[in-house]
Amino acid sequence: MILEQTDINDVILLTPRVYKDERGYFMESYNQKKVDKLIKDNFVQDNESVSNKNVLRGLHLQVPPYAQAKLIRVIKGSILDVAVDLRQSSSTYGKHFKHILSGENKKQLYIPKGFAHGFLSLEDGTILNYKCSNYYHTDSESSIAWNDPDLSIDWGILDPILAEKDRLAENFATFENPF
Repeated sequence: MILEQTDINDVILLTPRVYKDERGYFMESYNQKKVDKLIKDNFVQDNESVSNKNVLRGLHLQVPPYAQAKLIRVIKGSILDVAVDLRQSSSTYGKHFKHILSGENKKQLYIPKGFAHGFLSLEDGTILNYKCSNYYHTDSESSIAWNDPDLSIDWGILDPILAEKDRLAENFATFENPF
């Protein structure tokens, strides 16, 4: 597995080695010993979602003490994945990283605690799987507007399909940041 630091502090792109032949392929999607040098989180929950094309989920986070690190991967289809650094002491505070993750490229994105996360599904029936370092806690969930002007994220879409909570998400400037 190849681990690459991104231009956002502590966000890591993982590329597994994929062994293909006439039968199909094999890959190791996660190995704690191999990622332990850069990823210190212990993952306790796996989540999976299916989204149709143009569904945008995010920007979501959980506040402390239920903050979560995530390891995102796409099983089928593709997404534009986005992580926003909310850590006020970070030199990349307020900046974002985005990358296309797909069932084809098999890349994964590690997002540490202190980030908001969102994705845009680029295909119908996209299946996303992600590991979390903490359990989901309803009262600790928060959202920042996907189209916040201060964040200037180019999603490549003007009118995505959104959940009500994402339509009502607050702006970055007024978000009470616990990080």
